[in-house]
Amino acid sequence: MPDKPRCEEERMARVGDVTAADPFVVHRSLLFTVAYEMLGSAADAEDVVQEAWLRWDGVEQDTVRDPRAYLVRVVTRQALNKLRAQARRREDYIGEWLPEPLLTSPDVAEDVELAESVSFAMLTVLQTLGPIERAVFVLREVFDTPYDEIAGTTGKSAAAVRQIAHRAREHVAARRPRVAVSRAEQDAVVRRLLIALRGGDMRGLLDLMAPDVVVVADGGGLAQAARRPLRGAELVANLLAKYAEHAPEGSIETVAWFNGEPAIRIDVAGRIDTAVSVVVEDGLITRIYAVRNPHKLGRLGEAASLSR
Repeated sequence: MPDKPRCEEERMARVGDVTAADPFVVHRSLLFTVAYEMLGSAADAEDVVQEAWLRWDGVEQDTVRDPRAYLVRVVTRQALNKLRAQARRREDYIGEWLPEPLLTSPDVAEDVELAESVSFAMLTVLQTLGPIERAVFVLREVFDTPYDEIAGTTGKSAAAVRQIAHRAREHVAARRPRVAVSRAEQDAVVRRLLIALRGGDMRGLLDLMAPDVVVVADGGGLAQAARRPLRGAELVANLLAKYAEHAPEGSIETVAWFNGEPAIRIDVAGRIDTAVSVVVEDGLITRIYAVRNPHKLGRLGEAASLSR
């Protein structure tokens, strides 16, 4: 009997042999998007998609009436299993936990609903939902999945799913940004922040901050980061100005597209050091998310393929 590594090699080889017309290939970016929005981790989402492939490879595919629905159901169930298994790991996480950023192309922003659903602001809100609520919200609100189909996926009745969806919508609505901004406005604010950051311009930084702006940083115990959110325009502007003053020699700050919107990428010694996303409301920055955990930055060299 072949050993496990050999079996995995053979399975991966079969993945490479799948034709472009295979339903798994057709829906792969959709499956990744579903898993990523539920998990907030690209690495975990890829694991879930790989597991979905193994399930798909082992089923009598001719008997599957709706391959898309079948694959989404498999991915959702695997993501739910992973969420439940990770609950303790999240509790033991050092400092604040933030989603893993994704490099995306500007084209993602053309689908406004998709871009909003993968934005850092939305992903952090989704993390405050329970696993079932998260699955129901993502499937219903983002992918417009019928209630009875969600019921079959989650093991709940259609009536229960409707109630869960209603509660999840209210929860998200109470916590998401109050005002939607255009990508042009987001881009303008990010570029002003970048200019002020490069110059250590305290006045310029203050002018960009809402009075109650909050900074949330994720170092995962592996990179320096505040372990609790920091609040207040003066405190945040001072923090950013000090960063500019003491930035490592050769550090480079550039505008990048993370999670469907303009953001800032900071490189040090030729490697990405920090991914910074901001929430803009009424022309001011209300939240700043800074991901510094190196385990969450390793996939930013290639744009992710997302779809609904």
